[in-house]
Amino acid sequence: MTEDKGIYIKNIYFMLTYAFGVLKQNNYSQISGEDYDHIYDLLAEILIRGIAKQLKHGLYREYVLKHENLSTVKGKMVINPTIENILNNKKKIFCEYDEYSENNIYNQIIKASILILLTNKDVSKERIKELKKLLLFFSNIDSISVELIPWRKLHYQKSNRNYEMIISICYFVIKSQLLTEENGSHKILGFSDENMSRLYEKFILEYYKTHYSMLNPRARKIPYTSEGKPNDFLPDMITDVYLTYGKKVLIIDAKYYGRTMQEKYSKKSFHSNNYNQIFSYVNHADRNHSGDVNGMLLYAKTNESVTPNDSFQDAGNVYWIRTLDLNKDSKELSNELNEIVNTVFGV
Repeated sequence: MTEDKGIYIKNIYFMLTYAFGVLKQNNYSQISGEDYDHIYDLLAEILIRGIAKQLKHGLYREYVLKHENLSTVKGKMVINPTIENILNNKKKIFCEYDEYSENNIYNQIIKASILILLTNKDVSKERIKELKKLLLFFSNIDSISVELIPWRKLHYQKSNRNYEMIISICYFVIKSQLLTEENGSHKILGFSDENMSRLYEKFILEYYKTHYSMLNPRARKIPYTSEGKPNDFLPDMITDVYLTYGKKVLIIDAKYYGRTMQEKYSKKSFHSNNYNQIFSYVNHADRNHSGDVNGMLLYAKTNESVTPNDSFQDAGNVYWIRTLDLNKDSKELSNELNEIVNTVFGV
């Protein structure tokens, strides 16, 4: 089974199927049975199937604001540019209007991702051919500067819900391209740690949502306990995973790092910043000091000789520091996640 940066590519797909439930549908079912030599070959195949399915329904359209010099008024006339036209002997009216168009940010992102994958040597020739065919359907879509994509402003509703998974895969493709370019190379070397961290967090949350709905899994914003309005500069305390069963609570902070331990004066220890973060989450969530709220740092296992696997009490709350081995097959990976809730909640 092929690996990418030490993680089985099939396991990356396994995580993707939880992060994006749509991948469990029939038209994606064959993907899990294939062996992929490179992560970008897998991402290309997911996009090929997702885009092809979307094309059967047509590309998503939305109202896009346009500005244009026209012979007659369309929408709203803009005064200053129109006066400029008159002064320059141009018999044109500068208009501002909304157009229901396929040429929107969502389709522009997809086009940009296809173009990136077409230049990636890790994508197979067969998939390059398929991507070139799909690109023809985007001939009327503008090319965009991927550095300027407003990712946080993208939103999804009923009319473009099918785009959410496709755009998320595009995010992985584009972000990895940008990271490698910043390092002075235009070659995509592998699935970036930033992307894996994002996927790792979403996978764990969605896994528990799928198999342990009775724990009400969610990402929760924990309020500050200080009286009055908190300082605007204080960061939001948003957990990766928040599980509840009866009175008991487990807050999981998922960490995907190249190294899980820090070393000072030849002594290995847990990262203090990580522990301080989970301690703060638990302390603020357990404002009554009941001891029912517990915390866990869940690291993705690395190649280090010593990896965290410990539990202890601090200020009346229990903390676990665990590692999740992403190199194990999917069944063993599931067993490790199941064992966590069994240990904490007995379910």
